[in-house]
Amino acid sequence: MKRTLWLAGLLLALAACGTNPVTGKRELQIVSQSQEIQVGAENFAPSRQMQGGDLTIDPELTAYVSEVGQRVASAAGALLPETRQLPYEFKVLNNSVPNAWALPGGKIAVNRGLLTQLHDEAELAAVLGHEITHAAARHGAKSMERGMLLQAAMVGLQVGVRDNQYANLIVGGAMLGANLITQKYGRDAENESDLYGMRYMKAAGYDPAAAIDLQKTFVKLSAGRQTSWLDGLFASHPPSEERVAHNTETAAQLGAGGERGAERYTQKLALQARLAPAYAKYDAGVEALAKGDLAGAEQNAKAALGLESREGKFHELLGDVELKRKNYAAAKSRYERALALNPEYFKPLLASGIASFELGQRQQAQDLFTRSMQLLPTATGSFYLGKLAKQAGNVDEAVKYFSQAAGSQSDVGAESAREAALLDLPRNPSRYVRIEPRLDNSGVVWLLVENRAPVAVRNVEMLAGVAAADGRIAQGPVRVSTGNAVLKPGQVAQLKTSLGPLASADLLRAVRFEVQGAAIAE
Repeated sequence: MKRTLWLAGLLLALAACGTNPVTGKRELQIVSQSQEIQVGAENFAPSRQMQGGDLTIDPELTAYVSEVGQRVASAAGALLPETRQLPYEFKVLNNSVPNAWALPGGKIAVNRGLLTQLHDEAELAAVLGHEITHAAARHGAKSMERGMLLQAAMVGLQVGVRDNQYANLIVGGAMLGANLITQKYGRDAENESDLYGMRYMKAAGYDPAAAIDLQKTFVKLSAGRQTSWLDGLFASHPPSEERVAHNTETAAQLGAGGERGAERYTQKLALQARLAPAYAKYDAGVEALAKGDLAGAEQNAKAALGLESREGKFHELLGDVELKRKNYAAAKSRYERALALNPEYFKPLLASGIASFELGQRQQAQDLFTRSMQLLPTATGSFYLGKLAKQAGNVDEAVKYFSQAAGSQSDVGAESAREAALLDLPRNPSRYVRIEPRLDNSGVVWLLVENRAPVAVRNVEMLAGVAAADGRIAQGPVRVSTGNAVLKPGQVAQLKTSLGPLASADLLRAVRFEVQGAAIAE
């Protein structure tokens, strides 16, 4: 508890009171603006990867969204000079789920699935103004700060929280980005982003009434509980009649009038409108694959390709079907076509690596997994790199990769933890076996031996003794062993020693012990 309070106190001591660049209010700030910018820069690319990757088939659309975003951001900077320091960047993602998100430091992404639901450029400006405010008002940074304080407060209890849809896939530093883009903003943050976002879009020359229309549409869709919307924008930006009322009031204060840009928006979305049937087929194929309907997935993927052959995801889906069928050569061929169209997307690299591994093409698999991990570190990629290292006889490297993958709460994470233990436990048994001394009623020392490995163990060998005040061993050392008795994962054995009797439980502090060996019981 003292350590917990000390950590919390240290964070508070390192923090400083600052002024929020949007609201002008004084607030506690642990994360500096330079740190915000660094977090955004480091997490923007992997966060886009985990959300479907960039929309490469329609680069003009990304340029258009960026143009509108920079126009609104420039207007925000004119109103509030403090926000000019953020290096705003806007990307369109190849994802059908209607969503948009902002990372600290001004990194903003919009899914094509949201863009196809908007009616004009002013509505786009409303979306981007909202996300710009999330970044400028430090909403993501505040979330990080709350996480830091919570972590410090919970250290003594060893409590960790992992609650996002990417926990089964992402490992390493990318977890921070996953948490930031899936966070649920509170009502105050949403209202604040609506208010200032409308001010910024008005200053940029857009009609603020578009933000009212946008919220009204969202409320209707929310009432209909459309699955894609619930999975996307509504999960992190819940709509409400209250927000409609606030936006109506704000628009009245700002004054009517301004650009709507409906015709220009329609022109810029023309390719997406043409590709909509193809993406609908693709989405149906992905859903069929998730249900195990390989024939349905293949049929929809081929239909999508018949409508548009330049979309890498359509080839990738056919590769996924062949991979499920264990037709590894056919799968690899499909993934290679996907990579030719989009070489900077992790998924076909990862999947092609699996196909190459199964075909016995180890060096190709190594290269593909390494490239995929550079774009997005995943448990699957780390697991296969561990298997390759194990096959090559590089035990240390294999344990490193398996241990990294074990951080994923998934089937592959559990399998990786097991693989790591099988290799590492015989060399480092103390990492997997926990010893705790206890006294019985007669003062004799017992050892509680807990197996913390994901595999069963036996023959746990220990040395134990009792230290004198000067540090020398007063009793022992004595050898203690579990023998051939098998300890399953999580199981505890109680072993009596010849040490003692000790006068009180306080003297347990003088008991010394060392795990010298353990064997895998499989």
